[in-house]
Amino acid sequence: MHVSRPAPDVVALTEAAPIPGLGVLPVNAYVLQAEQPVLVDTGLPVSRPDFLAALWSVIDPADLRWIYLTHPDRDHTGSLGEVLAAAPQAKLVTTFMGMGIASLEFEIPPDRVHLLNPGQSLDAGDRRLTAFRPPVYDSPATTGFSDSLTGTCFTSDCFGAPLASPDLVAVDDIAAIPTDDLLAGQRLWVTADSPWVAGVDRSRFHASLEPLRRLDPPLVLSTHLPPARGAIARLLDMLAAAPDCETFVGPDQAALEQMLAQMEPVPA
Repeated sequence: MHVSRPAPDVVALTEAAPIPGLGVLPVNAYVLQAEQPVLVDTGLPVSRPDFLAALWSVIDPADLRWIYLTHPDRDHTGSLGEVLAAAPQAKLVTTFMGMGIASLEFEIPPDRVHLLNPGQSLDAGDRRLTAFRPPVYDSPATTGFSDSLTGTCFTSDCFGAPLASPDLVAVDDIAAIPTDDLLAGQRLWVTADSPWVAGVDRSRFHASLEPLRRLDPPLVLSTHLPPARGAIARLLDMLAAAPDCETFVGPDQAALEQMLAQMEPVPA
C-alpha cells in the first residue's frame, strides 16, 4: 500500500494490481480532507487489512463523514463494510442504482445513505462536491465529482491505464510515464473497460467530453491512473480517438493454457 499526497488536502491510498499479459493497474482510493472529510472508494478486497491500516493512519474513524462510492465494483468496495462499521457518523454517497447493487453484498441501513445524482452537489462544509457522469465508465452507477474549492476532479475509472511496472503506479504525476506508453495503456484500458465506446455516435460522444474540457480541472484523480496535473486537454484528446481504436479482445483458452504452462515449476 502506497500512501501519498497528490494535493495539500488529498491523501491517496494506492495499490498495484497485476494483470497478466497487460501490466500493472493502479487502484486508488482517496481521503479528501474537507471540513467534513470524505473517503472516495474503499480499495481491493484482497488487501483489506493493509488498506484499513493505511486509512486509519490518516483519519480517525470518528471524524469521517462521507464515503463517496464512485460505483459498486469490487475494486471500489473492498473495505466498504468495515469502514461503515468503524465510522458511525459516515454516510455512503452513491446513486439509487449504486445503493441497490451494493446492497446485494452489504447490509446498508437506508438512513446511512445519501443519494446523489449527476448535476447535484454534496455540502462538505468548506466546499461543495458536484457529481457528474464521466465520459467513459463500466457501470451505470458511476459518478465522479469536482471540488468547488480546489477544482480537483475525481473521475472514477475514466482515464485509467495499465502500466509497465509497479514503480510507475506510485509516480507523482503522469508526466513521469513515457508518453507513448501512457497513450497505449489508456487506449487499451478504455476499449477493455468500456467496450461500448466503439459503437457510439461520434458527434454525441465528442460532445460528452466538452463539460470536462470547459471545467478545465487543474488536477485529475482517477481510480486507475497516477495524478494528472494540467493535463485535461491531453486526456480528453485521447478519449476523443477511443471510438476508432482497435477493440480489445482478451486471451482465449489456448492462450490461458500457454500462460499456465509457462508458470509451471521446472522439474528438479
